[in-house]
Amino acid sequence: MPFGSEGIDDKLTGLAMSGGGFRATLFHLGTLWRLNELAYLPKIDRISSVSGGSITCGVLAVHWPRLQWANGLATNFQDEIVKPLREFCGRLIDGPAIAEGAILPWKDISDIIEAQYRQHLVGDVTLQQLPDRPRFIVNSTNFMTGVDFRFSKPYAGDYRIGQIPGPTLSVALAVTASSAFPPFLSPVVRDIDPNLFRPVPGADLYGNVAYRTRLFLTDGGVYDNLGLETLDKRCKTLLVSDAGAPFVVDPDPSKTWVKQALRAFDIATNQARALRKRALIDDFRSAAHRGSYWGITTSVADYQLADALPVSPEATSYLSSMRTRLNPFTDAEQCRLINGGYALCDAAMRKYVIPGAGPAPRWPYPQFSLDRPIAPAETVAAAAGGYESP
Repeated sequence: MPFGSEGIDDKLTGLAMSGGGFRATLFHLGTLWRLNELAYLPKIDRISSVSGGSITCGVLAVHWPRLQWANGLATNFQDEIVKPLREFCGRLIDGPAIAEGAILPWKDISDIIEAQYRQHLVGDVTLQQLPDRPRFIVNSTNFMTGVDFRFSKPYAGDYRIGQIPGPTLSVALAVTASSAFPPFLSPVVRDIDPNLFRPVPGADLYGNVAYRTRLFLTDGGVYDNLGLETLDKRCKTLLVSDAGAPFVVDPDPSKTWVKQALRAFDIATNQARALRKRALIDDFRSAAHRGSYWGITTSVADYQLADALPVSPEATSYLSSMRTRLNPFTDAEQCRLINGGYALCDAAMRKYVIPGAGPAPRWPYPQFSLDRPIAPAETVAAAAGGYESP
């Protein structure tokens, strides 16, 4: 079936989870926590992710068959989803992989990262072992064609080179490609049998076998940081969880070539993200789509819910300025990010999607509630040593 040819289905609901390293992984975990409490998880038909969001998505996809349901709630959500993700976000993943890949020429950084995902997160599960519903879509960017390369159970590929029907590729590879932050963890290069691909209408590069003999992939956020494109042409109801940070202005930007290039990349990425967000909000206003958007920079007060969990402006600044690396996040950092995703998802859902429904919200980790002051030293430490993911 051609990419995007199915048309919008009024009955389908999609959840998009953005990029942003471990910051995004934990923020989206808070999102899933509240969606589960609201008995909304089993109502979602498609879950699309990029970058740090794909780490969360990968665990949810692999563990979905193990979830035990009662009245729309996964009763073992803590054991199957929260526990493995929190444990993984306490690990140092990126630094050793970059160092080992730099000093050992026979080792590739992406191979090392993929091994970490296999060993500690998703095992050897393949795309064909994932459930049919919800459909999980893990997005990367094809460096050769410049478009989204998606991994899912029905097919993998991009609209310019064609599809691999029923791919047996691993979930670990999909998450590795989706979270391959350039230039540190990128690219992910894998040889592949070109005969696996099938042409689709509009696949203008299918005839050139060079595009089908290897995968040359990078972070999914390079093309679409919200992970939204794979949903908005199919799902009428869109739920968007965005852990992307605001663009950081700088009165004295660096003149070095490398930092200039990174700065230019950040500017282009920020503009693309802003355009997608504006288009989404316009669709909500025009009723082209239903649903809601919540972002790590959003003020909970904007939703004007009397019983929303209070998040101070200082806490919002703290969350949105947190580093995006794949390095150990402390217990306090993890709990506050989870609390943030939970509170914002709760307010957005009860305001625009299911008004008045569900149990009253309660902080997942009350000792780290976001209405309390956060020590300046903690704020500095949380942002230190990071790089902004696309």
